[in-house]
Amino acid sequence: MFKLEPLKFEKNALIPYMSEETVSFHYGKHHQGYVDNLNKLIAGTKFEDMNLEQIIKEASYDVKYAPVFNNAAQVFNHNFFWRCISPNGKRRPDDIRLKKIEETFGSYENFETEFKQAAISQFGSGWVWLAEDKEGRLQVLKTSNADNPLTRDLKPLMTVDVWEHAYYLDYQNRRADFVDTFLKHLINWE
Repeated sequence: MFKLEPLKFEKNALIPYMSEETVSFHYGKHHQGYVDNLNKLIAGTKFEDMNLEQIIKEASYDVKYAPVFNNAAQVFNHNFFWRCISPNGKRRPDDIRLKKIEETFGSYENFETEFKQAAISQFGSGWVWLAEDKEGRLQVLKTSNADNPLTRDLKPLMTVDVWEHAYYLDYQNRRADFVDTFLKHLINWE
């Protein structure tokens, strides 16, 4: 049985960058809904005793498990997203990760530009990730709907949610402004 992972901050702690209303709806309604749906879908099935990563990997390969995959992946994605946000957002990662980002993208600013462009150009709903492959190479990855790096055997390092429920109450259709705010004020590299 999965439970909603607690936030590491109060629902009003992200003001002025994200309103308490957005956090309440996004976390308390959307995220909670995925947890509740997943628990109903896996009750009495082979997935019941698996962790989220196992469910995602197992369910992603068979279309008959699409509802299980979608809800498990959305629980995972949202858990990860909330960990990537802090009211005391750290603009840059620690020296080791910063060096790797600079080696991969040329500079931290280039990484931000690529990440933001991926988020803006994601058609419809989805996620943008900084992910790492088994050889330690970094990449910016766009995924649609509930998909995530785990289905590509990549390790997620950071993500932003570009589903409209993540930003619409505060930013309306200005996804670029939301992503810019995420990168400049909310991102948690810890």
